[in-house]
Amino acid sequence: MNIETICQLLLATILGAIIGGEREMKKREAGLQTYSLVALGSSLITVIALFLDKEGIISDPSPIFLAIALGMGFIGAGTIFRREGKVEGLTTAAGLWVTAAIGLAVGVKLYILAGLTTFLALLIFLGFGFLENKLFKKGSQETP
Repeated sequence: MNIETICQLLLATILGAIIGGEREMKKREAGLQTYSLVALGSSLITVIALFLDKEGIISDPSPIFLAIALGMGFIGAGTIFRREGKVEGLTTAAGLWVTAAIGLAVGVKLYILAGLTTFLALLIFLGFGFLENKLFKKGSQETP
């Protein structure tokens, strides 16, 4: 393991924490720890897949990347439930899925893409949530 790998894991954790912190402020079930772990885990799996490819242990790491996306779909599905005639947890599921992709981007050294995606996710959670409440829920007091 080299210093770049350590920095990748730290960066993925921090980017996940940034998104998770916003969710924590809104008192969501999945928050700082969950989002940090998702980004860290997907980054670690990506780094391992690339290492195994480089060492000739596997011939193609892409199925492992697909497994990250599918695994997050499974975890995300567990956050979605129906209560009192409405569906809840869709935004959390989508946020976790994007956070896994951010971790994957860090794992393949696409740092600017990972940072930009983190910024866009925050924009969506903060800005779009506000707009959604103001424009489409007509005075609803719910937070996104």
